[in-house]
Formats: sequence, structure tokens, C-alpha cells
Amino acid sequence: MMGTNTLFDPNSIFTALRLSVTLACVTTVMALGIGVPLAWWLANRRNWWRDVCSSIITLPLVLPPTVLGFYLLLALGPSGLGALAAHITGRSTFAFSFAGLTVGSVIAALPYIVQSTQAAFETTGRKPLEIAYTLRTPPFRAFLSVALPLAAPGIIAGAVIAFAHTIGEFGLVLMIGGDIPGQTRLLSIMLFDNVETGDWASAHAIAGGMVAFAFVTILILRLTQKRLTARP
Repeated sequence: MMGTNTLFDPNSIFTALRLSVTLACVTTVMALGIGVPLAWWLANRRNWWRDVCSSIITLPLVLPPTVLGFYLLLALGPSGLGALAAHITGRSTFAFSFAGLTVGSVIAALPYIVQSTQAAFETTGRKPLEIAYTLRTPPFRAFLSVALPLAAPGIIAGAVIAFAHTIGEFGLVLMIGGDIPGQTRLLSIMLFDNVETGDWASAHAIAGGMVAFAFVTILILRLTQKRLTARP
């Protein structure tokens, strides 16, 4: 039965907020570095490997977070990447650490960036690049100066959604990160803890802040897309 404890602790909330924002920033940057080249490859291939790769990337969207978290827990544990973790961090596992949270969060955020960016690349098509090639622009430079700017609305949309999704993720981060104060206790985990213990003041503060963040994120996304798509 839930109690009525109201031990509001701003310091703990700030620590969880800092971890959540740090994780979301790192995850978004890494997912962009992996997802944009992947999206370009998927948008310009028409073989059966394309469909296989696209399906694998999309899996985190349809799998329950606990299922994905379970297999990542095995992969990051002593029988998986734990040997590598022992050399890098001295621990026998990447699980229940910020590094493990980052790996899981990147995998979960990747579909949002890949799908949005791939759609943007396919919408713009190859004609602008072909024009750049006729002007003797090197392929990589043409990609950076032509393809990426034209796909910017899709890339930004994917990045914003990936960032917001990472902030609000619960099941996956609980499975592979646990609930370690100052290390893996994110805002979503802290909210769950506060509800379980009946700390309604902290729960209201966290939940209200996350609702406001979600609203601002959606508003920024819509305004940014509207501004970018309105450019000549």
C-alpha cells in the first residue's frame, strides 16, 4: 500500500536530471553518427540486404523494451562483452553502468534517426547530387554540401525524437542499468521509485517536468520543421 511520504530532495532530482540529459546527448550524437550513413546507404540500395538491414534496425520499435533489455543484459554481461569491459573499466560487465546504458540507448534510438533521415534522402532524390556531379563536385563534398542540407528537416526530426525518447525511456534502462544513485538512476527510474515509496512531492515534480519537456520538444520539432521546409 502506498504511503504519503513527501521527502522532496532537489539534489537527487538534479543528479537524475543531469544523468538523463547527459545520456540523451551522448546517445543522440552517437546515433546520428551511425544512423545518417546507414540511412544514406538504405536510401540508395535496392537489394535484399537493404530489407534485412532495415528490419533489424527497426526491431527496437516493435520489441517490448524488457525483451530488448534482457538480450542486451546478456550481451553486455560477463559472458558477452564483459571480457572487453574488464580490460577497459576493470569491471566484469558493461551492464549496470553508464556505458551499458549508452549502448542500449543508442540501439533503441537508432530507428528514429534512420527512418526519418532515410525518408528525407529518398524524398530529395539523387537529382541534386547529379547536378553537383556535373559541376565536378567530389562525391563526398556533394554529400556534405547538397544531400545533408536538403535532408536536414528529417535529420533534425529524428535527432529530436531520439533525444526525447532517451529522456523518457524506462523499461530498457531499468533492465540494463538498474537503479544505482548517481550512476544509472535516471529521471524515469526515480519517478518510479518515488511512486513506489509514496513520495508524491518528488513524483509530481519529476512527472510535471517531463510533461513540460515533452511539450516543448514537440513544439520545437514542429517549428523547426516548418522553418526548414519553408526555405527556398
